Amino acid sequence: MYQTYHLSHADALLIINTIRQELERDQKGAAIAVTDAHGELLAFLRTDGCKLPSVTIAINKAFTAAREQKESKTIGQSSLERPFPMTNFGDLRYTAWGGGVPICYQGNVIGAVGVSGLPEEEDMVYAQNGVNALNLDAK
Repeated sequence: MYQTYHLSHADALLIINTIRQELERDQKGAAIAVTDAHGELLAFLRTDGCKLPSVTIAINKAFTAAREQKESKTIGQSSLERPFPMTNFGDLRYTAWGGGVPICYQGNVIGAVGVSGLPEEEDMVYAQNGVNALNLDAK
């Protein structure tokens, strides 16, 4: 038997609101997804100005990061270097784009954040800022 930790809805809302506030400050629109450790959606927000395709992409970025327990960009880079087609994961939700970041607590992935709608590097920064909002190092 082993103990597991889970993100609460309050954790998911903190992440969403942190990223939302940064996007509003920067006058940018994006989609924000927070998933549990299995990659299943806990919370989602499409901010003003976000294009519709970004909805599914943000959810898929978080799904990929949670399932593979690595940033989605790392999965994409690995797929190119081997080469290993993303379709080999057996689930079309896997994505190679950056912006999916796992949430780790005590050495275990307990969820993930996905951001989409901006250039890849910006998506990655906003997603990481959402993870950082939980301040898990202090817990």
